[in-house]
Amino acid sequence: MIDNLYKTFIDATRNVFNLMLHLSEISDHPGEDFKSDEGVDIAVSIVGDLEGEVIYRFPVSTSLNMVKIMSGMEFEAVDDFVTSAISEIANIISGNVLTELSASDLKCDRLPPVQRKPGEDPNKDKEYELKTSCHINTSIGEIGLEIRLNRI
Repeated sequence: MIDNLYKTFIDATRNVFNLMLHLSEISDHPGEDFKSDEGVDIAVSIVGDLEGEVIYRFPVSTSLNMVKIMSGMEFEAVDDFVTSAISEIANIISGNVLTELSASDLKCDRLPPVQRKPGEDPNKDKEYELKTSCHINTSIGEIGLEIRLNRI
């Protein structure tokens, strides 16, 4: 199940990045503890047959590059507009994953994305049955993804 979950998230990320950001060369590798001194961490909670959360970690430079592609505007720093745009990317990826998982008879929904400060993790001590993480590399920067779910 964990390998399928990992692949589903990577495929959804590839599809969203290709459609919304016109990025086609995306590579990934499993890896824990994706660290970014500064950045935008977006948590999307999952409820239903699977419960937990997915945390998307976008370094500042990656965030600014993504929003530049999406809006055509240059930003000097992460502000509310940048955070909102990055949150929507995370939300769309998560929605695509849940749609794909529904084909496997898993009924899940997502809650609205929530920004967290890098390193802030109110669920760090919680046990998860399905836990994996990865680093995604693109031509505009890298992204960390941490998937933490339990079967209900």
